[in-house]
Amino acid sequence: METPATMFTNGEITVTYEPKKCINAEKCAKGLSNVFRTTVIPWIDLNGAPTHKIMTQVKKCPSGALNYCRNKD
Repeated sequence: METPATMFTNGEITVTYEPKKCINAEKCAKGLSNVFRTTVIPWIDLNGAPTHKIMTQVKKCPSGALNYCRNKD
């Protein structure tokens, strides 16, 4: 059974999370804990930091489980 990617948006960007790709390195949570929270659901809160910081942190995901795209105006 395929696990769908989970999508989160703040209006400016949409972040997708693919659980099957995640290696649980926790780089996201260690680098930006106000957005990538390991103790609550939903665990991604895009209102926790400015968009540019979120994009920078997503790019550091070692497994590629996190990705983002800019939303159209």
